[in-house]
Amino acid sequence: MDTGGMDTGGMDRTEEPATEEPATEEPDYRFTLANERTFLAWIRTALGLVAAGVAVRQLIPRFAVPGARTALALACIALAIVLAGASYPRWRQVQLAIARGEPIPRSWVMPLVAAGVVVIAALAAFLVVRG
Repeated sequence: MDTGGMDTGGMDRTEEPATEEPATEEPDYRFTLANERTFLAWIRTALGLVAAGVAVRQLIPRFAVPGARTALALACIALAIVLAGASYPRWRQVQLAIARGEPIPRSWVMPLVAAGVVVIAALAAFLVVRG
């Protein structure tokens, strides 16, 4: 290939710099909307957990275990913070994968949320049985 006497530094003109992201295409709008609905479902779940935390702390009568209402409320709110905080990065990861035609990446959030709900439910069950 003739470069007209210009030094290309050994780089072929067709090579892309290594720092660029892989090319993306505008994905089918149905996939984009489905991804957006999933993001909104995560946000609704986080809001529900916040509401549950506030309700437990303010509306439930005291348990026999001191501080149990506060612990249960904080567990709900902490899980809401994790879920809401992870929802946008997850939406972005999925959107980029869709645009690149790549497989959807696995998420660490779903097992964590499931485990968190199990812990909260077990704690609530213990407190109800205990009185």
